[in-house]
Amino acid sequence: MADLLRSSLLAAASNQRLNRFVSTHGRRFGADRFVAGETVDEFMEAVALLNRRGFRVAAGLLGEDVRTAEDARAAATQYLAILDRFARDRANANVALKLTHLGLAIDPALAFENVSAVADRAATVGNFVRMDMEQSAHTQATLDIYRRLRGGGVNNVGVVLQAYLYRSETDLSSLAALAPNVRLVKGAYLEPPSVAYASKREVDDRFGNLIEMSLEGGGFTAIATHDDAIIERSIRFIRDRGIAAGSYEFQMLFGVRPKLQDMLLSQGFPVRIAVPFGSQWFPYFMRRLAERPANVFFFLKSMWRG
Repeated sequence: MADLLRSSLLAAASNQRLNRFVSTHGRRFGADRFVAGETVDEFMEAVALLNRRGFRVAAGLLGEDVRTAEDARAAATQYLAILDRFARDRANANVALKLTHLGLAIDPALAFENVSAVADRAATVGNFVRMDMEQSAHTQATLDIYRRLRGGGVNNVGVVLQAYLYRSETDLSSLAALAPNVRLVKGAYLEPPSVAYASKREVDDRFGNLIEMSLEGGGFTAIATHDDAIIERSIRFIRDRGIAAGSYEFQMLFGVRPKLQDMLLSQGFPVRIAVPFGSQWFPYFMRRLAERPANVFFFLKSMWRG
């Protein structure tokens, strides 16, 4: 059943006719809850509203796995414009990007060149860039680029580690000397058992361990989850160990568990909302669901939960 659902979602993602129809009409049927429009102006309206309510924002320009250097450089140019817009509007927002959107699958040197340009612009305007983590095939290259940036004196960059990968605790330990700014997630890609834990119990346990390791590691920890049990465990640890308020934040997705987001904010916890936008929202959303079909039921359930 899961294989059938996955193949159906992937077929939908690549169906041009369906893509055109849904891109024209689909946002009226609920996509706007999860995607903040297709233009920078639409996105900035969402940013302003969230900022007024007390939330921080991470910008996600939809797109990944580009196939030409021209497209990769064009994506980097769009991020430069977003950073300039943040500065102009004095938005409490930073950038989260995928290195395959900047050319990682074409040439790691191209991705490094592009992300360096984005990080340099971010530094100029007093902002920050996070490099998202993608499939495990890109994990080492992403960490290599992060280390190269930090080794070159670029300190306004962060990275992501995925709890379900066997390697993640070792990776976090290896980054300790950098006092990294790291976002921790469970992991949403469909990975083989040779590289990733499969059971929810194992993933949750590793996720909690990673969070606690990072919180005590001297860097900055972004706890990216909507899981009540993980959040409660993290809060207990933060309070028990007296973790400084400026050394962590919770991160959640735009439109997912809004009541939980409000609750954390009302209790004084810093919360950053990852807000995706752009014209590539339909294939992006379908691929994310296809990579882990359980996400379908999670998102459907989230539409009815707070």
